[in-house]
Amino acid sequence: MASKIKVGLITHAGGPHVGAYLQALSSAEQCDEVALADPDRRWENQARQVLGNKLKHVERDYKAVLRVHRPQMALVTMEAQLAPPVIDHALDADCHVFAEKPACVRVEGFAPLANKADSKHRHLMLALANRTNPEIVAARAIMQSGRIGKLYGVEMHLIADQTRLTRQAYHEQWFAQKDRAGGGHLIWLGIHWLDLAMHITGDSIVETAGFTTNIGGQPIDIEDSAAAAFRFENGALGTVTSGYYLDKSYHSHIKVWGSEGWLHIEPMEERPLTWYSTKGEKAGAIQTWDGAKEPRGYTPFVHEAIRACAEMTDPPISNADSLRALKTVFAIYSAAASGRATKIE
Repeated sequence: MASKIKVGLITHAGGPHVGAYLQALSSAEQCDEVALADPDRRWENQARQVLGNKLKHVERDYKAVLRVHRPQMALVTMEAQLAPPVIDHALDADCHVFAEKPACVRVEGFAPLANKADSKHRHLMLALANRTNPEIVAARAIMQSGRIGKLYGVEMHLIADQTRLTRQAYHEQWFAQKDRAGGGHLIWLGIHWLDLAMHITGDSIVETAGFTTNIGGQPIDIEDSAAAAFRFENGALGTVTSGYYLDKSYHSHIKVWGSEGWLHIEPMEERPLTWYSTKGEKAGAIQTWDGAKEPRGYTPFVHEAIRACAEMTDPPISNADSLRALKTVFAIYSAAASGRATKIE
């Protein structure tokens, strides 16, 4: 029988993606009990409806959830500037932690937490949930198989709607305030693609240069546009464009070139992955991945995180990779502010 654990869901009125996390916890077979910290009473009714008998306890104080109910994993989804001390308390309570990104407003707020998690042999998993999407799993396997050869270069973009930025309600949320969010599009959405560039290729970004701006001119102090160039550890180069430009929906793609071929990911398309290799049975032919696109999103990623905590197996994202994604984002911000390339240690 699979091991089962108790999860502490720690949030507040401004917590992002709470509805998605409730659905994921509800369907997670290895989560048999949830304790909710809900200081504003924003989520209690919805949690009772979605979780049913799985929801055993509701507290106003997250410290009570950790101290009294002692969950094995804390799922922390909070405003970025509020998250670090909560994660710290959870680690002190010997919890594994699943944290909604960015979970800090400076990398210095997250790095000590990753170090503490390492020292306590706890998982600290940033919610970069695209990693478990089927086409991403397939693309990583293709790269790891050697069919594309040595990494040569990466080009990618992730573009969302500018429309949300025009609304007064958005201006008042923490997402639109740099001192509460850490940044704008790059730290909220672009971070996913930066993480995938490293996850798919198996190579870390070690240096970057970039620019950020508010091209739409809305009354917000976050960037709605970022562009960066970066260098991987093996010497390969890449670029990313990250911005709020559209009236609706998303434009997104990731292109990876290697010495023996290439692969192309377009997650929004019906056939999200194509690749080409100069070797193998279908050498010289463009191949299309025909696997199922579901399950995808937060639910399978949360399920994998819970399984890792219950069975002490490899998590969907490691402590080091969680920190590396944040270091990369903040290095781009540093480069944009200084006008100089920034190395990532």
